[in-house]
Amino acid sequence: MRYRLLLILWLLTDLLLFVSLYTLAYFLRVGWILSTDFPFDRFLFTTIITAPLWLLVLGTTRTFGLTRNQATIRNGAYIAYTALVGVALFTLAYYFRYITFFSRLLLLHALFYTFVGVWVWHILFQRFERWCLRLNPPTFPTLIIGTTREAAELIRSLNKNRNPLVPVAILDSQGNKENFIESVPIRGKLHKLEQVLAAENITHLIQCSDLEQSLNFLTACRKRRITYMLLPSTMGMVERDEWIDSVEGQPVTVVSPSLQWWHWFIR
Repeated sequence: MRYRLLLILWLLTDLLLFVSLYTLAYFLRVGWILSTDFPFDRFLFTTIITAPLWLLVLGTTRTFGLTRNQATIRNGAYIAYTALVGVALFTLAYYFRYITFFSRLLLLHALFYTFVGVWVWHILFQRFERWCLRLNPPTFPTLIIGTTREAAELIRSLNKNRNPLVPVAILDSQGNKENFIESVPIRGKLHKLEQVLAAENITHLIQCSDLEQSLNFLTACRKRRITYMLLPSTMGMVERDEWIDSVEGQPVTVVSPSLQWWHWFIR
């Protein structure tokens, strides 16, 4: 419920921000007056009907994904793309309704303000959202399978970046002399899986070792409606250059022999 409320708040604030930034662009370009040559009421009405369409386009980029880092260049590129689509939608809506030509410079202002404003807001809201989701008890308690070096690094990264997925327990097939890894308790061997899933109200399971047990983990996750994740290093992929793609609708993990800089745009 906490996550759903935050997501609804995020969507509503994005709609309000879109309209506000376009309004700001109007007054900075036209002046702080209500122009009769370019009526504000027409401009505002067009902006309001464009905003939901723009938000829908933004949603298709998975910008609001739970684990998406809003501060990355890739995410900024997605927001820039949707800002451009927003300007195009606004232009078409205004032209087809009023058949009136207006300031092209104003559109450039709106494009720039939307891109910068939305990206900055998303970075700020992400910090607030992650703080709320990690409050005790965490919204997404996560079980880690394995005590490998990669598992410890993952836990360290999740906690350092205040990711919504909060590691609350660790299980390992071999057992471990230590009681904690990065302050996360090791609850024992894999026979305690069902017990830990129930006791900790686990919502996500990340497998970092014991590949032969994957089917058992996946079955338990499906039974309890838990999100299952698999660290690539579990299958021996440690180069960190793999990604998920689709071949005729079937998801596959891809590792290319070499990548040029321009592959970033087609991955």
